Amino acid sequence: MAFKSVLIATTLLLLFGMYGEPFLNLLGVSIHAFRISGGILLFFTAFNLITKEIELNVEKGNKDISVFPMAIPMMAGPGSLTLAILLFSQSEELTADLAVAASVLTITIATFFCMLLSRHLKRVIGKTGDDILRRFLGVILAALAIQFVYDGIVNIAGS
Repeated sequence: MAFKSVLIATTLLLLFGMYGEPFLNLLGVSIHAFRISGGILLFFTAFNLITKEIELNVEKGNKDISVFPMAIPMMAGPGSLTLAILLFSQSEELTADLAVAASVLTITIATFFCMLLSRHLKRVIGKTGDDILRRFLGVILAALAIQFVYDGIVNIAGS
């Protein structure tokens, strides 16, 4: 599941970074509107982390979270996709594009190893620690989501 999440997120970040701006322009969607919609979707994920009892029995195959919410929007969310678009659009040389791609790969590989270690961490902190950590990170994620929406609105209003 970790590998699948990282593979999906890496592919999305690289493809959307390289082709996202023309794709959004073709649809008539501004990067700011994209940030707002992504922030709203991210907020729903954060809200679920905070309020719901999540019992995922991944070992028995009851629920595959590798696409949603892990790859999208956690790893390849509005902030990282927007940043990928901005970094790729600012680079004018192949070496700069390769550096951005190498950065994406480095970050997603590091994320993969963190995901592999998460099972061990969960054993160490136990169910109570897991609940506390999940809800705390849900609050942080909600704040980030609101910030994405706010930034998008401010940029649209300023245009």
